[in-house]
Amino acid sequence: MARFRESVYWGRPVPGFGDPRARLLVVGLAPAAHGGNRTGRVFTGDESGNWLYAALHRAGFANQPTSVSRDDGLRLDDTFVTAVARCAPPDNRPTPAEIATCRRHLVAELAALDRLRVVVVLGRIAHVGFLAAVRVSGVQLPRPVPQFRHGAEHPLAAGLTLLCSYHPSQQNTFTGRLTRPMLDAVFTRARALL
Repeated sequence: MARFRESVYWGRPVPGFGDPRARLLVVGLAPAAHGGNRTGRVFTGDESGNWLYAALHRAGFANQPTSVSRDDGLRLDDTFVTAVARCAPPDNRPTPAEIATCRRHLVAELAALDRLRVVVVLGRIAHVGFLAAVRVSGVQLPRPVPQFRHGAEHPLAAGLTLLCSYHPSQQNTFTGRLTRPMLDAVFTRARALL
């Protein structure tokens, strides 16, 4: 992209980040080619991140509403943000093989985040990837398996609640499929559950 031609890209797997004692986990799809892949921090430097961090700020989970670089001062409170894939996929669509390869990172984060109470998945692919990581972690999923639908709420094992939201991609936000009030409602519910 021409506006980033002078940028030095991170260009390697992008880790999750946030409060290591978080009770809220936000799971996205993958780093954007000119967002997280460029900045080295998931949901940073792209429009999806602008939507996400503004919503987290409005709900009291972030100290500022924007994130443009790894050293921009953003701090997450009681929140950790990650993705099911760690590298920018072609056409913003990670393959099942890519997600499976990256699953060990999400499983490790789930093990390390021992205070989790609420998980917000952003999109159907994040939903499926998160549930697969939960299965690998040895946690029994309820029957029937929780289905993705924006605004859905599913109780999981050990007092964990899964909330679903459409991904804040431009494809969803420009078309009105996801609006700010819709995203805010998800994080307002997350706050209430905590």
